[in-house]
Amino acid sequence: MLVHPKMCDAETAKKRIALLKGQGKKIVFTNGCFDILHPGHVDLLQRAKALGDVLVLGLNSDESVRNQGKGDDRPFNPYEARAFVLAHLESVDMVVPFAEETPIKLIEALVPDVLVKGGDWNLDAIVGRQIVEQNGGSVHSLPLIQGFSTTALADKIARTHAVK
Repeated sequence: MLVHPKMCDAETAKKRIALLKGQGKKIVFTNGCFDILHPGHVDLLQRAKALGDVLVLGLNSDESVRNQGKGDDRPFNPYEARAFVLAHLESVDMVVPFAEETPIKLIEALVPDVLVKGGDWNLDAIVGRQIVEQNGGSVHSLPLIQGFSTTALADKIARTHAVK
């Protein structure tokens, strides 16, 4: 079983965040599948963390990834493996699962000070924006490093190893 102290459920995250906010810490939240970790992910997480003191990563459950229409073979790595790898990144302070299509329930429960998504997201489309802004927080769509995509990487692997 892959475990790490940074991996926790929503209820534990809520308690930890309440303590951290009580200490004056600024909480940053982002989310995604993070199926095959690549430099674009690491860069985005590092820049997200720089916007506050604590970075909470909402990680799609396996079922949630499958429901996004990314393909029947996704995720390539199960939740536990993805969470374990992400928890070992210096920039990530907490990895919390969510099973729904979007992380709205998690954002409502945690009420972060800063909400971050990659630059392929328009600010108006970022789930949880209203909650964060209504509570005095900020929402950011950070530019992505071009040339890195899990889907493109998966396609390249499939082409390279296609049966001839």
